[in-house]
Amino acid sequence: MQKTILVTGSTDGIGQATARMLVLLGHNVLLHGRNSSKMEEVEKTLSVLPDGGRVESYVADLSRIADVEAFAKAVLERHTRLDVLINNAGVYHAAELVSQDGLDTRFVVNTIAPYLLTQRLIPLLGASGRVINLSSAAQAPVNPEALAGRVKLPDGEAYAQSKLALTMWSRSMALSLKNDGPAIIAVNPGSMLGSKMVKQAFGVDGGDLRIGAEILTRAALADEFAAASGQYFDNDTGQFTSPHPDALNPQKSEEIVRIIEAILAEITQ
Repeated sequence: MQKTILVTGSTDGIGQATARMLVLLGHNVLLHGRNSSKMEEVEKTLSVLPDGGRVESYVADLSRIADVEAFAKAVLERHTRLDVLINNAGVYHAAELVSQDGLDTRFVVNTIAPYLLTQRLIPLLGASGRVINLSSAAQAPVNPEALAGRVKLPDGEAYAQSKLALTMWSRSMALSLKNDGPAIIAVNPGSMLGSKMVKQAFGVDGGDLRIGAEILTRAALADEFAAASGQYFDNDTGQFTSPHPDALNPQKSEEIVRIIEAILAEITQ
């Protein structure tokens, strides 16, 4: 059955490879990027794939909460149903470490923006939908002060903390929604794949992006992920496994959610 799938950060890397794979399978794909010219180029390339699904594009800077809100509103206005949301967009290093809203840009893009986008699009996803959150093997205990933008961290530490925070809210939201909302699954697509982020962080080409695209496509479509809400899939080992222990701690996870909610309440009020 043809599905409608939103892939954030789909102008390059794993996101673009995943979008291409899904279009070739005949699904309708909503593309997202923050660069309008790159977005236009990717949309043009994917829209002419033989026997492919439809594509449409959205431009938004996920480091800006107002852009995330506008992005969600645009999707809500154009669609009555969304089968899968793949929160793929992420950053390791940001040219501007402090966002327009006074937060750590890396935490905004990797943790807070996908939380807000998911919350806004839940009405379209319903109980049969799926949210696939791009986690990482790199997970480190979250400093609440860093998440709130009051402490600055080196890139590697901020990345690892932001990915654990994402994994924590994924499980917390899944448990709170139970059967009333979409399945929410955190996925490590594979370590050291050849994305722009890996090249920027480690100066190496990295592995085949198709490894990441294949697991994200599987997570979006395969039956094995339909009942996996709240779980973590590690593509390095090829199985559902335990994330960092903090993600399994309800109190710590709820604290992360409270901080995110407080941040968003202050900015969006």
